[in-house]
Amino acid sequence: MSPLTITSRDAATGPVLEITGDLDYATAPDLRTAVDGLTLDAGQLLLLDLAGLEFCDSSGITTLLAARNLATRHSAAIALAAVPANTARILRIVGLDRVFTVYPDAAAATGSTGPVDPAGSGPGSAGQGVSLSQRNGPPGSVAQGL
Repeated sequence: MSPLTITSRDAATGPVLEITGDLDYATAPDLRTAVDGLTLDAGQLLLLDLAGLEFCDSSGITTLLAARNLATRHSAAIALAAVPANTARILRIVGLDRVFTVYPDAAAATGSTGPVDPAGSGPGSAGQGVSLSQRNGPPGSVAQGL
């Protein structure tokens, strides 16, 4: 087990939370507290950088959805960056690949580089992320059901 570390920073697009370690039943409340403590303005992007995420269970997925709900309440957007393959697989299985915008890394999400499909099928539209599975429909198409 790796301890969870959450580092917060500001980017031109909005707050970025770098999440490292295990996001599970024991540590999910820490992320929820960090997200709840953020100040989000309408139009901003809340970016969850998962480059250092080693493990994510259902409690972690629930916390990602809670972060999405917070962003929605503030008329802000949310995106995930550098989603590890095992977590991307879980998101695809449960249909959340159509809810979260995903970037290959934090730089792409904050405008330093363009987005790339994490499945490797090529670049996405300039300035926008891509879903984890382009063949499953447009991003956000499941959002009303959550």
